[in-house]
Amino acid sequence: MVRISVILTTYNSEKFIKRTIESILNQDGINELFTIELIVVDDCSTDRTEEILRNYHVEIISTPKNSGGPNAGRNIGLSIVTGDFICIADHDDEWKKHKIKSLLSVSDKAPIITSGYTLVDIINNKSVEKVRNTDQLYTFYDKNETFLKILAKSKNGQQTYIGSLMYSSALKHIRFEEEYGMSDYDFGLQLFENNCSVEYTASLYMRFVSGDNLSLAESYRINDYHKHLTIIEKYRVKYPKEAKTFVYKTNGNLARYYYLMGKMKLSRKYFLKSGWSVKAVLYYLTTFAGSKLVKKKFNVFG
Repeated sequence: MVRISVILTTYNSEKFIKRTIESILNQDGINELFTIELIVVDDCSTDRTEEILRNYHVEIISTPKNSGGPNAGRNIGLSIVTGDFICIADHDDEWKKHKIKSLLSVSDKAPIITSGYTLVDIINNKSVEKVRNTDQLYTFYDKNETFLKILAKSKNGQQTYIGSLMYSSALKHIRFEEEYGMSDYDFGLQLFENNCSVEYTASLYMRFVSGDNLSLAESYRINDYHKHLTIIEKYRVKYPKEAKTFVYKTNGNLARYYYLMGKMKLSRKYFLKSGWSVKAVLYYLTTFAGSKLVKKKFNVFG
C-alpha cells in the first residue's frame, strides 16, 4: 500500500489547526488505497496549538527555538519522512476529502504532481478558484517546462503553490532555505529543474488568507524579495531572458503587496522597477486615485 508522508508546520494556530488536521486525517481512501504518515513540527507555539495536537494520533516535534517561519520545520520533517510520496501543508490549509486520492490517480505520470486550489479571502469574504481552464483531468509538463516558467515567474504554467504539491520521496534530499526561514521559491526551482511534472486540474484544497497570515506580513515580503534577488544570481548566466523577467516580476510582486496594504508611496517605488507593462502602468496610476475600487473588483495580490 502506498504511504503518504505529510509534513505539517504549525505556529500559534489554535484557531484553525483542528480544521486543518482533520481534513488531512479524514481523506477518502485512507487505509484502503494509502496510509498517511503525518509529521507535525511546531515552531514553539505560545498558545494551545500543542495541546490541541495531542488529541490526535500524530507525531509532534518542536523546533529547538522559534525560527520565525515554516522552513526549519519542513526540513526537520524531510529528514525523517518514510513515505513513498511527500506532501507539505500549512497550518491554515483545509484539504478537500479527495485530495490524496485524486493526486495518486495521476502519480504514475511524473515524480511531481500538483493541483489547483481555492484562495479564501477571510477579510473580504470572497474566494477565487486557482485552477487551469481545461477540459482535461490533468496536464503533463515536459522536463524543465515548469522550471523555466517558475524562473520567469510566469502565471501561464503549472500551479506550483507549495500546498498543492505531492512528490516522490526520491526528491526528499531537496531542502528549504533557512536563512530567512520563509521563502520556498528556491525549493521550487530545485524541485522542478530537470524533472517532468503533472497538474491535476481541479481545486483540491483551500488556502485561507487574512490580515495575520505570515505571507502578508511586511517582514516576510521584504525577506522574500531580497531572497528572490539572491536566488536569481545562480541562474542569470544560463537563463538570461528568464532572469530579466524574474527581476521585473519580483519588483512587481512587492509593488502589488504594498498596493494591497495601502502603502502607495512604496508601491510606486517598486512599480517603477517592474518594467512598463500595461497592467503595471494602470496599477501605478491608481495608486494616486481609484485603488479602493481596484482592490474590491480584482485579486490584486495572492
